[in-house]
Amino acid sequence: MKKSTIPIIGMHCASCAVNIERKLKKLQGVANANVNYATNKATVEFDENKVTHGNFKETIESLGYGADIPEESPKKGITRLYLHVIGMNSLHCANIVENALKKIEGVQHIELNFALEKAVVDYDKEKTDFSKIKKATVVTGYDAEPIELGEEIDKEKIAREKEINELKMRITYSALLTLPVLMLALPEMLKGILNFEYPEFLMKYSAIIQFLFATPVMYINRDFFIRGFRGLINRMPGMDSLVALGVGTAYVYSIAVGFNFIKGSMYYETAALLITFIVLGKYLEAVAKGKTSEAIKRLIGLQPKTALVVRNRKEMEIPIKEVIVGDMIIIKPGDKIPVDGLVIDGVSSVDESMITGESMPVHKRKGDIVIGATINRTGSFKFKATKIGSDTMIAQIIKLVEDAQGSKAPIQRLVDAVAGYFVQVVILLGLLSFGYWYFIAGQTFLFAITILVSTLVIACPCAMGLATPTAIMLGTGKGAENGVLIKNAESLELLHQVKTVVFDKTGTITKGEAIVTDVFGERLSSAEILVLAGSAENNSEHHLAQAIVKKAKNLKIKLSEPTSFNAIPGHGIEAVVDEIEILVGNMELMKKKNVKIKEEIVKKMHELEIAGKTVVIVAANNKVAGIVAIADTIKEHSKEAIEKLHQMGYETAMITGDNERTAQAIAKQVRIDRVLAHVLPEDKAEEIKRLQEGGKKVAFVGDGINDAPALARADVGIAIGAGTDVAIESGGIVLVKSDLRDIVTALQLSRYTMKKIKQNLFWAFAYNTIGIPIAMGILYPFTGFLLSPVIAGAAMAFSSVSVVSNSLLMRSFKPSDI
Repeated sequence: MKKSTIPIIGMHCASCAVNIERKLKKLQGVANANVNYATNKATVEFDENKVTHGNFKETIESLGYGADIPEESPKKGITRLYLHVIGMNSLHCANIVENALKKIEGVQHIELNFALEKAVVDYDKEKTDFSKIKKATVVTGYDAEPIELGEEIDKEKIAREKEINELKMRITYSALLTLPVLMLALPEMLKGILNFEYPEFLMKYSAIIQFLFATPVMYINRDFFIRGFRGLINRMPGMDSLVALGVGTAYVYSIAVGFNFIKGSMYYETAALLITFIVLGKYLEAVAKGKTSEAIKRLIGLQPKTALVVRNRKEMEIPIKEVIVGDMIIIKPGDKIPVDGLVIDGVSSVDESMITGESMPVHKRKGDIVIGATINRTGSFKFKATKIGSDTMIAQIIKLVEDAQGSKAPIQRLVDAVAGYFVQVVILLGLLSFGYWYFIAGQTFLFAITILVSTLVIACPCAMGLATPTAIMLGTGKGAENGVLIKNAESLELLHQVKTVVFDKTGTITKGEAIVTDVFGERLSSAEILVLAGSAENNSEHHLAQAIVKKAKNLKIKLSEPTSFNAIPGHGIEAVVDEIEILVGNMELMKKKNVKIKEEIVKKMHELEIAGKTVVIVAANNKVAGIVAIADTIKEHSKEAIEKLHQMGYETAMITGDNERTAQAIAKQVRIDRVLAHVLPEDKAEEIKRLQEGGKKVAFVGDGINDAPALARADVGIAIGAGTDVAIESGGIVLVKSDLRDIVTALQLSRYTMKKIKQNLFWAFAYNTIGIPIAMGILYPFTGFLLSPVIAGAAMAFSSVSVVSNSLLMRSFKPSDI
């Protein structure tokens, strides 16, 4: 299955998004489709053997919308270069440049746009590079500079700016043309309040003048009518359909009156004002929606454009796209680090706050990892590039945040269900109210028309459609700023329902840096026990085994290589060293192998376990040789984070393979509520399931690799300490650092986001629940109040703006101390 994101042009409401989504899902070969109104994007999972991007474009355009189909990625081994060709401003210039580039060996494909002075060149990096492409361009009399993706080539930004500018132009022209119509309608509107008349000439030709000024307003905003009526024809009406029916009814009725087909009062000013207010609302909404994606823009802006590399013993500054794995890169004070890598030489402090949320600069020396887009503060150093392009941490974060912002939260399903039938119901209510007031209540045709138009234009599916995704966009963006990467909207929503937080012990509550503290022998010396245990564990990757081997090597003890080795998960290992059968493991392993343990050893084990140490038994030829006690240091902020969780009302639990005494000792130090001990790695998921069966929503915190089944089983999996590998599959939430306080941040952010979503949905539903009956005339029999269609249109236009504005308040979110 392939996954593709398609920007959609012209979506005006939640109903539009639902209609497009339904159509896409019906296409053969489409596994899933998700259309997000806030981001104006469709995410489609499909079988490319059965359906193509062309089918998506055709489907979307058939509903009256535009689709900006993404360009195909270059083939494997081919690099795509975006260029600004300075001076290429005609077709003749473009032909000259194209002919020059075609002659370069390795150039596979060329696309030129002389209107924008842009070029796209696909080339084989084994045969050519940017310098040769630039040289060939310069020879023709032009110059070429690389364009960084996410900057000038940011299609989304260009599209957003184009939309805003177009709406601004439409508002300006619509307002200027509406003003004369409004002025000519004033005598009729103010009759009985302020009686006055214009000169006879104006009054005589008022109908024609109003028609001549109102008609261009309708034409300028014709997309509402095109999409609206197309939606009705396809039986998939959206907000545009309501606008087209409401404004169109007022406009056509005015023509009928103005040209004496029927008697009554003209409604030109209502039609023109209505559509002007609606476009104004769309403009303000577009500006506000643009601000919701600021987090992504900031992340993209972090990426440096060039790197200072050493090649052939020479320093040279090259575009970041030209950096390859293994390049030696020089970093000076104040420089942005271009890609991820490993420090080879030098010492410095690096500001990683923009990636991890860590406010203090991080000390870097030889052997340390550096992250692309972070800023070097003091000192200079050289590092070797290890990850470039889409593999860098910043690129992975951008991808994660983009995916999260395009996903749907479960609460959105309610909105989609309502939006799917909302417009049809409103049209029905409008017709029913018209019928009641005209045929049953005996009101005038003009009165009934006023009711119909007000009912159609006050309804707003937009506010409902924006309520959830705008808050999700802000929430995921704020998470990224604080080193909390939320992979999908569902995890963000579910997290606020969590009541129990379960921690893996090793590497989560503790540092995972085990050290040998005690060696106790029954019949052998400490050194002899370490020889047996260290030799047996010499090839093991388990952190306890590595602690034993490290201790032996520190004491200059010579270790042998095992001739056979077998790891027994959750119990220990068995190995043969110098023809001696060695067992290293826990009590269960010894029982399984029928090794008898003296009371003295058991007593000593209990003492060490009560102190929070993990004890392994060493046996040689089925006889106990001694025990080794290993301690794992508790992380600096573990106790503080767990205390904050308690203050927030969460139950905490710890899951570990350790025995009950050791586990309880660790739990007591950090004040964990509940301990799940003696749990084998493969059984962690089952323990999570048991907690869930007790009616609890459970979050599991683990390392994302060894704890993958438990992370997947939990309602919310939180992978901690991902470092530069933030794209790990397990866990709905990824924490960049190993600081448990970030879990508190994630929980606070989830609560705050859901609070904003509920506020938005309350306003959106309350507005429609109250506004529609008032527009239908429910207050008229009691108060004589009749809602003006112009006021109704203005209310509709600004309802969605208020929802987006409420979501934008999330930009001020900061993790709070409890």
